[in-house]
Amino acid sequence: MSASKDLVEAWRQHLALDRRRSTHTVRAYMATAERLIAFMEGHRGEAVTAAGLSKVDQADLRAFLTVRRRDGIGNGSAARELSAVRGFLKFVGGEDARVPLLKGPKVKRGLPRPISPDEAVALAGDIAETAREGWIGARDWAVLLLLYGAGLRIGEAMGLMGDILPLSDTLRVTGKRGKTRIVPLLPQVRTAIEAYVAACPYPVAREETLFRGARGGPLSAAIIRRAVQGARGRLGLSDRTTPHALRHSFATHLLGRGADLRSLQELLGHASLSSTQIYTQVDAAHLLDVYRNAHPRA
Repeated sequence: MSASKDLVEAWRQHLALDRRRSTHTVRAYMATAERLIAFMEGHRGEAVTAAGLSKVDQADLRAFLTVRRRDGIGNGSAARELSAVRGFLKFVGGEDARVPLLKGPKVKRGLPRPISPDEAVALAGDIAETAREGWIGARDWAVLLLLYGAGLRIGEAMGLMGDILPLSDTLRVTGKRGKTRIVPLLPQVRTAIEAYVAACPYPVAREETLFRGARGGPLSAAIIRRAVQGARGRLGLSDRTTPHALRHSFATHLLGRGADLRSLQELLGHASLSSTQIYTQVDAAHLLDVYRNAHPRA
């Protein structure tokens, strides 16, 4: 097996075993690593090694993204590609690796929009891969998946206690004004939480908060907001990409796939249906965008 294939295989094992990423994510990130290696071999005219990857600079990444954009990928996919490349380079270079900073493609500004699934995964992946410690990356990944995959408010995620363990297929959440609701827990979200608990250096007691800060105290929502702010800058995402935007995306994507307003109201914990109806406007705006981009007479 060549040195480059060894690197990709080590990356696969790291993602699957250490980071416990989903099969889909592992496959996508491996494909990105293979594309980067193939590009660098053609770009530099030599076989790629770990030492060679440590010398990848901003110009190399810019050239790589230019080629990928010529392949026809959009902004969301380009953002995910850059996030995967940065994670791969950091893995190959180790803890002291200096991964070149490069802003991702700009997202067109306009009316508030939920972020796409690609952008949501890229955002969470970038934050997890750039965390200063592995367990912190696992924590942030789990928090963001709760917002995007279960529609939690950031405060609701921060308020989860250790008594939710062991996890089941549903989660009881306490929202505004002490109102509780039951939300489904997707397997990917459950796996992310369990991976964080296993990696957390602090014991998770039933009467203490589930998510911990670096020093062991309750995790602050401000930490997650700052992490999202840094990631959206690196990925070139809109300033409207916030933790709460992940909750908006959860709602909009469910509505777009046929969820009814009453069910969505329950999942989001809205006191009145009028609070939920805003998502019909967002979804209509998305449909209008599709029409404008696809209809020959638009």
